[in-house]
Amino acid sequence: MLDVTPVLDRLDRSLDDSLERLFGLLAIPSISTDPAYASECRKAAEWLVKDLRSIGFEASVRETQGHPMVVAHHDGEGPHVLFYGHYDVQPVDPLNLWDTDPFQPAVKEVEPGRKAITARGASDDKGQLMTFVEACRAYKAVHGKLPCRVTILFEGEEESGSPSLKPFMEANADELKADFALVCDTTMWDRETPAICVGLRGLVGEEVTVRAADRDLHSGFFGGLAANPIRILSRALADLHDENGRVTIPGFYDGVEETPEAILQSWNALGCDAEALLQPIGLSQPAGEKDRTALELIWARPTAEFNGVSGGYTGEGFKTVIPAEAHAKISFRLVHRQDPAKIREAFRAFVRARIPADCSVEFHPHGGSPAIQLSYDSPLVRRAQAALTDEWQRDAVAVAMGGSIPIVGDFQNLLGMDSLLVGFGLADDRIHSPNEKYELSSFHRGQRSWARILSALANGKDE
Repeated sequence: MLDVTPVLDRLDRSLDDSLERLFGLLAIPSISTDPAYASECRKAAEWLVKDLRSIGFEASVRETQGHPMVVAHHDGEGPHVLFYGHYDVQPVDPLNLWDTDPFQPAVKEVEPGRKAITARGASDDKGQLMTFVEACRAYKAVHGKLPCRVTILFEGEEESGSPSLKPFMEANADELKADFALVCDTTMWDRETPAICVGLRGLVGEEVTVRAADRDLHSGFFGGLAANPIRILSRALADLHDENGRVTIPGFYDGVEETPEAILQSWNALGCDAEALLQPIGLSQPAGEKDRTALELIWARPTAEFNGVSGGYTGEGFKTVIPAEAHAKISFRLVHRQDPAKIREAFRAFVRARIPADCSVEFHPHGGSPAIQLSYDSPLVRRAQAALTDEWQRDAVAVAMGGSIPIVGDFQNLLGMDSLLVGFGLADDRIHSPNEKYELSSFHRGQRSWARILSALANGKDE
């Protein structure tokens, strides 16, 4: 068993050195979506390989059809963990809204007593991934080895859809498979309260086109006689929810489980109600299922939302037509054991049943992935919670996320691994926006947190 205390001391003493290393990585403009920065993406991958090799990892740049992967391995006596992160970053436009050069990192005082690292990628995800690397570096410096067997996978296309990731994982499944995955691309609950994400909602996207007449019609000549696809589509969409906010598609709630009462109580204790979430965006009334708390609605309940509706004349002025067709984009967020394929087919049947015999409907799918749900009481979660609570001196909160992280599903489906999602970003880190930041406390205590988590995983402590 490797003592974590001297590792934590080492991390405290070497914070300035770790900042210098992070600055070196942040200075590389590894913007994955713009082909003009392809060489910079490779440069970032090569930088990481060199750094990982310096602390004893067998690391290499691995080619893909797009930007390269970084894969690294280090032996250890404990469980085998796969740590995932991404070295690519979002574009910086509009550049004029940045206070400083986005690729000249600096530490700034954001308010008295609070400092932050500023640069594109500081929080998403270079600062986050380096917290783990620095924890490994400290273990090697103190003990000469790691408490766990570690594999690292850094990709360079997360910000541009990860087109190469799934094929790479399929081709290298035996090499990448571990006991479980560690993902550091999430946030804390607040600046002083660590969080573990145990649930991610799945997603089904559908585009619907309803067609009626063979051309747009004069509303004076045909109004009241000819079918109007906007009205047909609007009625179908309106029928998707009842007066209590529940989705009315038959079988929609198959596989939806109730959140344990103890977890609901822990969420309620966070003091984040509908007013707190809605007031900053100019709203006040929750619109989802009645008799559900705000956090339950966005973390543990499924949804059907309309993302875009169009049809007819939408330009300047007025044109009195009955359009030939109408369109809608609908997304479903899924939870627990809902089946994306069944949801898609049930939705299509629901809409088809509302289309007149002389009209037609077409559907176009836009992705589908199941929800990810870890046990709130799994040994993996318990060990990480204990480690985080020791570091932050506040109980680590088990939370869920309303969005999706596809890589977590791939780890589960392709490699048969559950994931532990622990991140140290904050909601105000301005990721994807000008003036992105990463709190210095997040970077420092994130390193210490990963050192504690690796120790807890290796020692099998889950109390």
